[in-house]
Amino acid sequence: MNTIRPIAIYLPQYHTIPENDQWWGKGFTEWHNVKRAKPQVINHYQPHIPVDNIYYNLRDPDVRQLQATIAKQHGIYGFCYYHYWFNGKRLLNFPIDEQLRTHRPAFPFCLAWANEDWTRAWDGASGEILINQTYNHSDDLDHIRFLCTVFQDPEYIRVDGKPVFIIYKPVFFPDIQKTLEIWREEAIRLGIGDLYLCYFENEIQKVDPQTLGFDAAIEFQPNWWNLPPLMSGEQVEILIKDAGEANNWNCKHKFFNYSELAELNILSGRQISFKRYRCVVPMWDNTARRMTDATIFLNATPENYAFWLQTVLHDFHPFSTQENFVFINAWNEWGEGNHLEPCKKWGYSYLEATKKALLTE
Repeated sequence: MNTIRPIAIYLPQYHTIPENDQWWGKGFTEWHNVKRAKPQVINHYQPHIPVDNIYYNLRDPDVRQLQATIAKQHGIYGFCYYHYWFNGKRLLNFPIDEQLRTHRPAFPFCLAWANEDWTRAWDGASGEILINQTYNHSDDLDHIRFLCTVFQDPEYIRVDGKPVFIIYKPVFFPDIQKTLEIWREEAIRLGIGDLYLCYFENEIQKVDPQTLGFDAAIEFQPNWWNLPPLMSGEQVEILIKDAGEANNWNCKHKFFNYSELAELNILSGRQISFKRYRCVVPMWDNTARRMTDATIFLNATPENYAFWLQTVLHDFHPFSTQENFVFINAWNEWGEGNHLEPCKKWGYSYLEATKKALLTE
């Protein structure tokens, strides 16, 4: 096995919480959206069904242990859990809290703050805000003090002893440099030491992260600012074969070719000179969430994913012995049709492709 540390991004939206019960009905989880999806054209892969029809519950410790075991067996170094913080209020925190409490699974992890407003994006109505995300330096202190309790866990992912923490969208901060300065100073004061701070490149593209006070940037895929051309109805018909009367080109779905996305981002990634970690997406089809205006990448197969991942691994030269991450988005974004986890159609093929690519490089 090579020295690359592959990190899979992990969504903790598969257990009930009181807020989801209130907003969407008792018992709501992401599985609610996943199960309702339907094919939009003939041969369109929807719904995405977990292998053996197991719609798991993350409150079950055996489920979390099995996820970590399978990930490790296929070369994944650790999980990057989405972290939800709203001025001290946390959501979907049960899985990480249990790992901190029980040290099970004993599997490396880090956190990425999903610092957006909490909206009805789970069911496609992203314009309706349920909890606002607000920023102030008093909360910066409260937040880092909480995070430092997490950073003490022996499984927390580090670079030269520095805990890795990721911000999803730094553009939302009124003064991101001041926030990062507060975090670093407080972490040192509390005995944690310096931090290794990164951000996902969403709205921020081709910017040296050090100019913003970060240690590194992380490519986020799909990169919505670097997409191939939309596919025409005729192109979709050719790709999926025999679409015939099932086509509904009056709908608002947007179809892209996955292979073209991979090639475009492989090329653009070679043109970046600053410290930036690469990211690969196995597939993408958010029909389950968006329903009438989904973004769908056709031609996403384990073979095409393997080509993208293996090329990225070949291109990547770690910045130092421990600055050796490659990110995979995602482990279990089932509502976005985007997962390494085994499903009924592909079985373990994506995980096997991951392992093979890592062993080959």
